[in-house]
Amino acid sequence: MTISLKAAIDAFSPALPLAVAYSGGADSTALLLACTQKWPGQVHALHIHHGVQAAADGFEQHCRDFCTQRGIPLAVRRVDGRHVSGQSPEDAARRARYKAFKAVALEEYAQAAIKDIAIAQHADDQAETLLLALSRGSGLPGLSAMPAQWVRDGICYHRPLLAVAAADIRTWLAEQGAAFIEDPTNTDEQFTRNRIRARVLPALEAAFPHFRDTFARSSAHAAQAQAVLLDVAAQDLALIGVPPLLAKLQSLSRARQANVLRHWLQDGFGSVPSAAQLGELLDQITACRTRGHQIRIKVGTGMVERRGKELHWYNPQPLL
Repeated sequence: MTISLKAAIDAFSPALPLAVAYSGGADSTALLLACTQKWPGQVHALHIHHGVQAAADGFEQHCRDFCTQRGIPLAVRRVDGRHVSGQSPEDAARRARYKAFKAVALEEYAQAAIKDIAIAQHADDQAETLLLALSRGSGLPGLSAMPAQWVRDGICYHRPLLAVAAADIRTWLAEQGAAFIEDPTNTDEQFTRNRIRARVLPALEAAFPHFRDTFARSSAHAAQAQAVLLDVAAQDLALIGVPPLLAKLQSLSRARQANVLRHWLQDGFGSVPSAAQLGELLDQITACRTRGHQIRIKVGTGMVERRGKELHWYNPQPLL
């Protein structure tokens, strides 16, 4: 169920000192203020300048002024958040952001021993993420939406506001009288997430007032099911070996073949097969009953091919 911002911060217990990802917008401003009120002198702000829009310099200056006025230590990292052909702008910015988080943690925060970073995504963001996953036909990992806590590159990330509605955050912020900036791209409906925010969430609010709670429960069920599938995949991978032995792979049901192959490809190579690629690979594995049967299929960013009794994945592009 959705809760108040105060209740969310009361329940939040990261390791200190803590860094807060601070864009200057309403949500991150509220999170930064609430955390500094709870842990005075123990909170740092981290601003990422993506270099994508003309207003970015103004965002940075606002964040510097805000933190200077309140005595909050601020680290600023400039990144190239531009996207390449075939990549969404949101994904490019996200990848650049986490790369910057890691760099700052290893460099500027090393002496302060900061290993925890809080991010201000909230209940509406969670609902948008689930709707995006549904619109793309995602599996359980996508339907699990965003975790409240996870570890990446030795950094513990937190989303303490995931159960707080966006409107409640704005109400709390107004009570504080704190200034924040409005990112003009947040209303640009060429981005799918913004269309969901502007058109779909209000309709859901009118038809199903408690949709944030029910969506969160569905995502929690999906996350639990995904955790079970990962356990099964780990057991099956131990059975079929690395590289996978075809005969042992063929002893599994098609569903378990798909599950363990996804795990092998993503965990071992960071390669995610499309539904069509994985389906073709499974068909070839089923048909592979003779020594001469060849398998060579594009999967993710590389190729899966048969080599004797085994399956191998490789990237055909030479390293530069």
